[in-house]
Parts: sequence; C-alpha cells; structure tokens
Amino acid sequence: MRRFTITPERIAGGRVVFDRNESHHLTRVLRLRSGDTVLAADGAGREYTVRLERVGERATGTVLAVATRETESPVQITLVQSVPKGDKMESIVRASTELGVAHVVPVLTARTVVTLEPGRWRDRARRWQRVATEAAKQCGRGVVPTVDTPRPLADVLALDEPADLRLCLWERAVTVEGPVVGPARLPGTTLTASLPPTLAPGARVLLLVGPEGGLSQEEVEGAQARGWTIVGVGPRILRTETAGPAIIAVLQARFGDLGGGG
Repeated sequence: MRRFTITPERIAGGRVVFDRNESHHLTRVLRLRSGDTVLAADGAGREYTVRLERVGERATGTVLAVATRETESPVQITLVQSVPKGDKMESIVRASTELGVAHVVPVLTARTVVTLEPGRWRDRARRWQRVATEAAKQCGRGVVPTVDTPRPLADVLALDEPADLRLCLWERAVTVEGPVVGPARLPGTTLTASLPPTLAPGARVLLLVGPEGGLSQEEVEGAQARGWTIVGVGPRILRTETAGPAIIAVLQARFGDLGGGG
C-alpha cells in the first residue's frame, strides 16, 4: 500500500484529514480514489491503515487499524551539524534520517560560510524538516527526526545536554604518539578507542561535525571543556556531508540496529 505522513492532530474520532501536500500527492500524482486503502504514519511511531473517503484538496479517510512501527534504533543519536554551503544540508538530513538519527541540530560556527537573516534560517529549517519527513516516509521509519533552526555552536554547547557519549570530530586531533607537526593540534583519540564496549538501550549520543573549513581550535577547546571527546577519523579528511552519515552508520552498527542483530 502507498504510505503517507500525517501529524497526530490530524487524527480524531477514527478519521484522518490529510494536509494539502499529501492530499495533492495522493489525488493528483497517484490518482487514488475513494475506497482505496493507504498507510499513514504519524511521525511518532504509529502507523494507521486508512480507507480513503474523499479525495481532493483535503483528502479524508477512516482508520481501519493501528500498528506500532518497530523501526527505531535503541540508541538516540543527535547530529550537531555545522551548516554547509549550498544544498549539502539536505543531503546530510536525508542520509542521517535513513540511518536512524533521532535529532538534527544545525549550528553556526566560526567558519560557517552561509549568512542569513533569522527569518530565512527558519525557512531553511522548515525545508530541512520536510526533507526529513520525506526521507522517513521513503525508508519506512515510524518516527520523523526533528530538525532545529540553526543557532550558534556556543549556545548549543552551553546547554550541556545530558548524554552517554559526546563525540567531536576534528581532522587535527592528535591520535598517535609522536611530535606534533604543522598547525597547532589538540590531544584526541581514534573513533574505535573512544567507543565503550556497549551502550544501554535508550542511550543518548551527541555527534558534532564541523563545516567545510573545519571547527576552529577555540571551538574544539570549548567542546572539550564541556566533556566532549575529540575524535580523529583516520588518515583521510572527510567532507562535511560525508562525516556525519559515516559516523552515524558506525554508531548504529556498533550500538544500534544496523548490524542486523537488534
């Protein structure tokens, strides 16, 4: 059956009212008709089997059954992603959603290139949230990750949100013994060495990724002072749009549901 997304408030009295975008998609694109049956996920883990009653600008339907989608990872990963140039953030949000991220927090850093008025940042955040919604629908997730409006990295670090693991990716971390050569660096560790043997179900992980030019040393020192582990990811420098999804995949394989063992 075709799958759509709704918000919980659109379900009342056993009936569903689809929003304008989903109504257009099911009516004009898929050309579904009254009596057809579809699936509607509410973004909070529940999936409804719905028989369409009316199609058009505001499609409606009757709930036939309700199920809980068991598609969420046992580890709650928050990606704190420095806003990159162009449409790279959309790719990051899309891939992270498919990999099971729970929350995306875009941040503005010393080397963030894009500068917008606050109102335009809110518009960008709404667009990224739509990308997350579509990605969740496509990959069969029952929960849509939230995407925040961008804010300064210092503000996010100051919140000091509780977490079982805080990882700050930095290409200039010193991860091997020996003399420091080149620009100033900070002591760090490898990704493998930074990970505990296990994490309890429901554990929270925060992952910080810098922009194209990387995080500044002052930003990394600020994160380290608040308990973040500075992590190097090997001999190659990953692009900002690669780093977040790549490490999320590693975390999900190690602690989550990507390894196939639950």
